[in-house]
Amino acid sequence: MDSVIPWGEWTALVEPHYFNGKRGRRPVPVETMLRMYLLQVWFNLSDEAVEDAVNDSYAMWQFMHLDFGVRQVPDATTLLHFRHLIEKHGLGKAMFDALGCVFEANGWVMRVGTVVDATIIAAPASTKDAEGARDPQMRQTAKGNQWHFGMKAHIGVDAGTGYVHTVTATAANVSDVFGARKLIRADDEVVYADSGYRGIGKRPEITGNAHLNAVEYRIAARKSQLKTMAAPDRVEQNRLSSVRAKVEHPFLILKRDFGFAKTRYRGIAKNLNRLHVAFASANLLMRARAVAIMTG
Repeated sequence: MDSVIPWGEWTALVEPHYFNGKRGRRPVPVETMLRMYLLQVWFNLSDEAVEDAVNDSYAMWQFMHLDFGVRQVPDATTLLHFRHLIEKHGLGKAMFDALGCVFEANGWVMRVGTVVDATIIAAPASTKDAEGARDPQMRQTAKGNQWHFGMKAHIGVDAGTGYVHTVTATAANVSDVFGARKLIRADDEVVYADSGYRGIGKRPEITGNAHLNAVEYRIAARKSQLKTMAAPDRVEQNRLSSVRAKVEHPFLILKRDFGFAKTRYRGIAKNLNRLHVAFASANLLMRARAVAIMTG
């Protein structure tokens, strides 16, 4: 990750909002704080836990580029202020968008269509907190025979490469179909989705938009329908499923590699900021792995 992150572009986004150091103690360099913040996102750690982890882990200490003879690990309060600065100015989305421009400039995005999907991110349902209440922006929804409380992460993935190009978030009770309209790019001609998006082409927000109404929606058939399909149709469904499967890889990285299966912060906005940073990192991780395969 150290070698593939566009440090220059990302630090340049933070610097205009960073502390100028004219008063008080000398501020920690922007890149140092950005590295610490990324470790927090990747390892799903609290502010205090990141500070302890960097002190304990040689690998993290190396990633931070710290010389303990000159500078100590920034404390948890310093990271807290930096995280709030990122959230306040929407820099998570800015970093995600800047990375998207890098991918576009290098020709790593094919733009042959978009795959859309959503996943539930659980939120603490307990009321044993300072407010004595659950997060008011989170909602409850049923999936199968199980109820979930939390939010949904909606993503649009480039159908050719599998890189995430758009991220949105809603409460868990918002339908996947409703969130899909914000995931379609202006030049998309085809959209792939699972059976949960059936009927998307008939929704008023789609039919009322000239571009969205012209898009071809290739929606998966329900499992019950597959049994009655002719063999050629089943083969076609299997072919399309290989395209739709590309959207699952970023979710796998988000939840398994980065541990973002449950919200750490209250409110949609803070968690959406973290989602943007996490999916930008997921794109970089997928790119690094692809390059390693091609060169190795």
